Amino acid sequence: MVKLMEMGGRPVTLLDGDVVRKHLSSELGFSKEHRDINIRRIGYVASEITKNGGIAICAPIAPYTATRRAVREMIEAYGAFVEVHVATSIEECERRDRKGLYKQARAGKIKEFTGISDPYEEPLNPELRVDTENVDVDNCAHQVILKLESMGLIKA
Repeated sequence: MVKLMEMGGRPVTLLDGDVVRKHLSSELGFSKEHRDINIRRIGYVASEITKNGGIAICAPIAPYTATRRAVREMIEAYGAFVEVHVATSIEECERRDRKGLYKQARAGKIKEFTGISDPYEEPLNPELRVDTENVDVDNCAHQVILKLESMGLIKA
């Protein structure tokens, strides 16, 4: 995000899934219906940012193909939509889990948990797939910047 801001020209807004859920979707649970509502809300905010010339970086877990498609359509009405699939195995997600959520989900304490008791529909044709297991964070971010440059969305 900092790199995009340094490149100048357009405001950049990060829509982090946890932050948006806390401030815009705090009444929602984690049922499929509620996950869809939350992702659509993020999409709406992103479409407004895009409509007003900004760049929205959306970082939620968006597990359902149909909802991602609907958000893409909402945003593409005003500008580009770039789907980046942060490809990470469930085992690696569990290994990195600082909050202990996967452990709780495996123990049945958290219902409807993505990848454990609720499906994750992997994107079939994202604009970019980033393998995070064998690549450091800076390299992953660089891959995103290169993709945006190659698509003509930002200047090199």
